[in-house]
Amino acid sequence: MAKCAFLGLGVMGYPMAGHMTKAGHEVTVYNRTAAKAEKWVAEFGGASAATPREAAEGADFIMACVGNDDDLRAVCTGEEGAFAGMKPGAIFVDHTTVSSMVTTELSAIAAEKGLGFIDAPVSGGQAGAENGQLVVMCGGEQANYDAAAPVIDAYAKLCKRLGESGAGQLCKMVNQICIAGLVQGLSEGLAFAEKAGIDGREVVEVIGGGAAGSWQMVNRFETMLDDKFDHGFAVDWMRKDLGICLATGDEIGASLPVTALVDQFYKDVQAMGGGRWDTSALIKRLKAFD
Repeated sequence: MAKCAFLGLGVMGYPMAGHMTKAGHEVTVYNRTAAKAEKWVAEFGGASAATPREAAEGADFIMACVGNDDDLRAVCTGEEGAFAGMKPGAIFVDHTTVSSMVTTELSAIAAEKGLGFIDAPVSGGQAGAENGQLVVMCGGEQANYDAAAPVIDAYAKLCKRLGESGAGQLCKMVNQICIAGLVQGLSEGLAFAEKAGIDGREVVEVIGGGAAGSWQMVNRFETMLDDKFDHGFAVDWMRKDLGICLATGDEIGASLPVTALVDQFYKDVQAMGGGRWDTSALIKRLKAFD
């Protein structure tokens, strides 16, 4: 069992840190809103800290799941950042979906300080975090990964190293690119079924076990048909992620025409007031523009 810190107690981080305590790890949490950290301690035990530096002091592993590049820099660097409190040889595991640029930047800073750094974005959404069934995509040195993987297992159903630093973030970009196209295709299919006068639920019962089946179909078709989107992975977050994908695509010369189109569809959803709706709200946009 390890001494750990967890930085960021949002819809993902809160249950992920909880699974760590259930697995027997000693966990100190930090959250920008202190009341959330206090609530977590009341529910799971462990301890809370006033700053990332304080949370990281003495810890073997420091996990983070925050919002974006700037949020990650804020919890890592500066006088009160985690890097300032980490002991030599401690390993920082970043579960935030961020740009490859900030991953390269922070892993280099960590290396200069004698610290380990793993980029480890996740897939599986809020339900995956709550059920301890996330897929974790990792990049970094093999030795650091080997040390951290048993701790990550507390909230993962699959954890895999894809390569050196940045490989985890690149894999997550592939994940988001694929999801964007899948959700748009599912939206069009269900809307088509409605226009054609056949029951969407019966259609999914038939095609869900065939080549058209997907996680998105199994887990989102009912709420899409019921016009319910107050759950899941927010459109605002998806647009942030797709922006990273598109920028990286430009850098490496990868063509992403469908991703760029779906990103604009999500922009339409934001204009409809759906920034916090689940990404499956593409069907709502499709019907509104029909």
